[in-house]
Amino acid sequence: MTEPDHIKKLRCEIDEIDKDIQRLLNQRVDIAQKIARLKSDTDKQDFYRPEREAQILRTVIERNEGPLSDEAVAALFREIMAVTLAAEKPISIGYLGPEGTYSQAAAVKHFGKAAETMALSTVDEVFRAVEKGEANYGVVPVENSIEGVVTHTLDKFMDSPLKISGEVHVRIRHQLLSNTSTLDEVEIIFAHSQSLAQCRGWIAAHLPSAKLEPVNSNAEAARMAAQQGGSAAIASSHAGEIYALDVLAGDIEDNPANTTRFLVIGRESPPISGDDKTSLIASSKNKPGALHRLLSPFSRHNISMTRIESRPSRQALWEYVFFIDIEGHQDDPNIRRALSELDNEAAFLKILGAYPKSVT
Repeated sequence: MTEPDHIKKLRCEIDEIDKDIQRLLNQRVDIAQKIARLKSDTDKQDFYRPEREAQILRTVIERNEGPLSDEAVAALFREIMAVTLAAEKPISIGYLGPEGTYSQAAAVKHFGKAAETMALSTVDEVFRAVEKGEANYGVVPVENSIEGVVTHTLDKFMDSPLKISGEVHVRIRHQLLSNTSTLDEVEIIFAHSQSLAQCRGWIAAHLPSAKLEPVNSNAEAARMAAQQGGSAAIASSHAGEIYALDVLAGDIEDNPANTTRFLVIGRESPPISGDDKTSLIASSKNKPGALHRLLSPFSRHNISMTRIESRPSRQALWEYVFFIDIEGHQDDPNIRRALSELDNEAAFLKILGAYPKSVT
């Protein structure tokens, strides 16, 4: 079928735009490689700059006029930056596997598909891989908007020398995956315990008689569902693609705002980006009003505290440490003063890192 001339003309315009895009992308990579060569001649080998990427993405979103959404534009530029970085110096990213987990989705969202990713079995292994230099960075879950904090991740920071280098927010969309044709054939559902909890309402309404089987990860659930007849898994659509499972029901999470926050861990924290967070661990002295005095420097210096979680100190019975997130960078003057006062008041203080807020 012959296309009308006006459509042919528009397609020619797209072809010309594509040529410009390709030329400019190669020009961008060429400049980045020049920067890499200059860095190679100095002691400054920081090819990956989290604060610089965050600044670029914020600028991209601010100048976006559509019709592409801010999220789509940010995703495109993340991939451009990832490909550029790979041309300078490839970086490796460890994440909580296996392949198909939301941790992998967070790693890809933050570092782009051009980054080299490695699936690791536990949070401990992710920390260890970065500490030993087997991975440049790691991505680990830290809290879910519905189920709360991932306590094991918080506990790892007590002893690890690693710093928080960034954060990633991933909207959790649970799919019911299976090789069966209908819901009536599903007798058992495999999923991580948190995912079962996040979908309990939907399960009660649609599969009240199904046996619920908690497993270590949703990707593992998808693998098991692919091997066992009459079963289904709660997992991401990406996991369904990996294990050749069909989507029996989509977006089955009870809360549509379900989001998991992941932390990027590395050996250093980035400089100020202009819109940052600082995370720390502190413990109060054992005396009346100690917690109030511990937190009062933030109030005095007009610093917003966005999260506080208590965990057993593992040092003495009934002693606790507090994991705290505040707005701003540890090198901001007011935060520097507040942390100095906090250090004088706290029985224990450890700065986990200052890093750019998640952009999208």
